[in-house]
Amino acid sequence: MMNNKRSLKSEILLRLAVPLILFISCESVLSYFVTLHHVDVAYDRWLLDSARSLTQEIKVSAGKVVVELPPAALEIFKWDESDKTYFKIISEQKGIIAGDKFVPEPSTAKKIDWAHPVYFDDEMYGEPVRVVSMLIARENTQEKIFVHVAETLNKRRSMMLDILLADLVPQFALVLLTGIYLLVGVKRGLQPLHALADEIARRSSRDLLPIPEQHVFLEVRTLTDTINELLERLTSAIASQQRFIANAAHQLRTPLAGLKLQVELAMREQDLPAMKPALMHIQGCADRMSHLTTQLLILARSEPINGDYELRPVDLCKLAKETCMDWVPKAMQRHIEISFEGGTDPLYVQGDEILLRELLANLLDNAICYGHDQGNIVVKVERHPSPRLSVEDDGPGIAELETDKVFERFYRIPGSSGDGCGLGLAIVKEFADLHQARLALSRASATGGTRIDLVFKAL
Repeated sequence: MMNNKRSLKSEILLRLAVPLILFISCESVLSYFVTLHHVDVAYDRWLLDSARSLTQEIKVSAGKVVVELPPAALEIFKWDESDKTYFKIISEQKGIIAGDKFVPEPSTAKKIDWAHPVYFDDEMYGEPVRVVSMLIARENTQEKIFVHVAETLNKRRSMMLDILLADLVPQFALVLLTGIYLLVGVKRGLQPLHALADEIARRSSRDLLPIPEQHVFLEVRTLTDTINELLERLTSAIASQQRFIANAAHQLRTPLAGLKLQVELAMREQDLPAMKPALMHIQGCADRMSHLTTQLLILARSEPINGDYELRPVDLCKLAKETCMDWVPKAMQRHIEISFEGGTDPLYVQGDEILLRELLANLLDNAICYGHDQGNIVVKVERHPSPRLSVEDDGPGIAELETDKVFERFYRIPGSSGDGCGLGLAIVKEFADLHQARLALSRASATGGTRIDLVFKAL
């Protein structure tokens, strides 16, 4: 789960700082080994020069190897402010000729190529030393002479530290300055976002104007465009809701006024027979209000379908047949016959069963209300080329000029009969759109009647 307290500034700084620190760390390690190599090369040459200076004091006299090393020369050889220098000269036959017997020698575990000086690290008197060993050949003798010179590592360490500090201190200073620059730069770079957030926070709940984009970065414009699109949809939804409330209030006001008037008329009468017409009007007004309230609730329920309903496979044949049977009693009151054509095999479409029942119920209610007495209503379910539900009646039909208007909320065809409130077909249109079904209205025949087709997408 993502941490809700994550900061964009911290995220940017982290993504910039981590590679920089890794780079400096790798460069520091590389600098250490490169410096160590070059320091060793430089001081190994000096160590080799010391060993060669000793070889000049090795002489061959009467076939014997002797070392002529006066005290003054020995003092010059060992003189050093920082390090101690030790040496050892070994004859293959006589052993140690001169020097300190504790000077390390190369390991004999592996074969040594004495054609070149041999360098290695070891310890002497508890201190780490660098040793160079070399084989000396002299004329007039076949005896092998080995020279070993050891030196402590103080000068090497001091020089390596000086070089590393000279290399790394500017780098760390650069990293510090870069970090400060990044911190200030990211803070200033994110300032327009804070300004945008403050501007949105200062808005009232009724201010749904688009966010201005004059000072918005190109990368942020995608966000502001999305917010502006959302604000536009909210404006449209609020306007639609306000129209709905205004229309609903207007539609409810009329039956309420009629109901109040009929109650006043009934209260003026003294006997029950005289009250009967007013009571019948009251009943009619109550029925219309009940029907209108039911339609308004159904229409309001259809608004959040995308968030609240999950469309599932529904057997359209079974649903249509059961709904037709439910409406047979009301149709019989007007001597209207309802027939169903669709076969017995199931036909599945993607939808919500409750909403589809309400959709078909509205179509049947319209057909019964506006059809002829002793008429016929045919409900068909067709499978090819696409699943289709159709309702036909033999009423007066709908004029071609009115076909687009009848699906608007609260619209009634002028002069039409019945007690409708103009919401039945609007509900049908809403539910058809929610199911992504195509709705078509046409004449049932050349002589009249209405046919409404609902075409679904095949599973």
